[in-house]
Amino acid sequence: MSQKRSTMITQGTVAKNRKASFNYAIEETFEAGIVLTGAEVKSLRLGQASINEAYATASDGEAFLVNASILEYGSIGYMKHVAARPRKLLLHKRELKRLSGAVARKGYTLIPLEIFFNARGIAKLKLGLGVGKNKIDKREDIKKRDWNREKHRLLKGG
Repeated sequence: MSQKRSTMITQGTVAKNRKASFNYAIEETFEAGIVLTGAEVKSLRLGQASINEAYATASDGEAFLVNASILEYGSIGYMKHVAARPRKLLLHKRELKRLSGAVARKGYTLIPLEIFFNARGIAKLKLGLGVGKNKIDKREDIKKRDWNREKHRLLKGG
C-alpha cells in the first residue's frame, strides 16, 4: 500500500498538452476547476489522463471540457466512469461571459493546456484563449527554436 501512495500525485502537473503552443497563439490563460467523480480524481492522482485531443466549449453560461481522457480507476467496481465524457468547468460568471463572447465573435479557441493539482490538492485545468496558427507561423517558430539551440551550443562550446 505504501508503494501505491509514493506514485500518487498530490501536487503538480498530471497531464500537459505539449502541442498547444505550437498549434495555437495563446494570448491569455485561465484557471478553472473541474467537476469530477471520486474515481476520476483517484485516476488523476495516478497520472492516468490525456488532454492532447481535448478542447473546451463555453456557451449558455457554462463551460465544458470535451474529449479529455481520464482512464478508469482499476479497483473500483461500482463507481466506473466513461473515460472521455464531457466534464463541466468551474469559472466565474465574468470569465464565462468573456470567454464565450471571444469564442463566438472573434474566432478564438479554448485550449486545455494542463491538468494539475494545486497546493490544496484540488484538481484544476489551465485553459488558454488563443487563435490557431497557420503554416508560416509554425515554420517561424521552428526556425526560432533551432536558432536558439544553435546559439546555445555556440556559446556553451566557446
